[in-house]
Parts: sequence; structure tokens; C-alpha cells
Amino acid sequence: MRILGIDPGLRLTGFGVIDAQGGTLRYVASGVIRIPAGSLPPRLKSIHDGVAEVIAEYRPGIAAAEIVFVNVNPKSTLLLGQARGAAITTLVAHGLAVHEYTALQVKQAVVGFGRAAKPQVQAMVQRLLRLPGVPSTDAADALACAICHAHAAAMTAATGGSRMRGGRLR
Repeated sequence: MRILGIDPGLRLTGFGVIDAQGGTLRYVASGVIRIPAGSLPPRLKSIHDGVAEVIAEYRPGIAAAEIVFVNVNPKSTLLLGQARGAAITTLVAHGLAVHEYTALQVKQAVVGFGRAAKPQVQAMVQRLLRLPGVPSTDAADALACAICHAHAAAMTAATGGSRMRGGRLR
């Protein structure tokens, strides 16, 4: 299963691609889509075009994205939600099923602690995927989303279809 993880943002949108087979994870690619400054509509198009390019190059079979949390600044939250919407629309338009996870679920799956700091996530992503260096924060977050989905999918398969809810198996 080839999984594309997305960490949406209006300046940088991180992406990470992994292959998961059983309990084995293999790094394929990661990076960031750089979004130029300017008005919102062209920036959203840049996200769309960048995600479409990643899909065309790496041919994932499924996608995972982080759910936006409500920020102190409602305007920032709304803008981030629009960036996320552009990325998810592109994924769905290319025929990918999109699975969504909270930051808490992603950190729990990767680090084992839902309130882990970004450097801890980066270090665990590096370790789990046997990378030669620490990935950038945006790429690490995207890879962590993909890893979270790989673990959730493996757990669902192992339990005969049980689902995760609130970080617990149901």
C-alpha cells in the first residue's frame, strides 16, 4: 500500500510518501510544496497543482491528512482550513480515499505520546523510516500522517475491522 501523507499550509504544504506492507514501512519520498505569497486564490491553486504533481509522480493508492485544530486566531484557522480543503479536493479528484487524523492521533501513533514536540516527531519519523537525516518539520508531519494511517490500517486488518476512536480500539 502506497500512502501519501499531507500536512497542509499556506506557505509550505508538506508531503510524505511511504510504502507499507504488513508491519514494514519503506520511505519513498518527502518534501514541501512552496506556496508563493499573494492573494488567496492563486495560493490555493499552487497547493492544488503541487499536490497533483506529487500524485502523478508517486502514484499513491491512499492518502492521509491532518485535521486542522482550532487556533487562537480564527482568521488563521479559516485560512489553514482553506489550504487543507484545496489539498483534500485534489486528492479526492484524483480518486484517492482520504483518511483524516488529529494531531494527537498522529503523535500517539508515531511517538507514543499525543503531546509530543515537533523535534520528537521528526526524530521518530527518521528512526521508523531509517532515514539518513532528520526531515524538515513539514515533511516530517506529512510522513507522520502516512505512518499513522499505516498503523491504523494494520490495526484494523489485525482486529478484523475494528476501528480506532479517540485513540482507542473499538
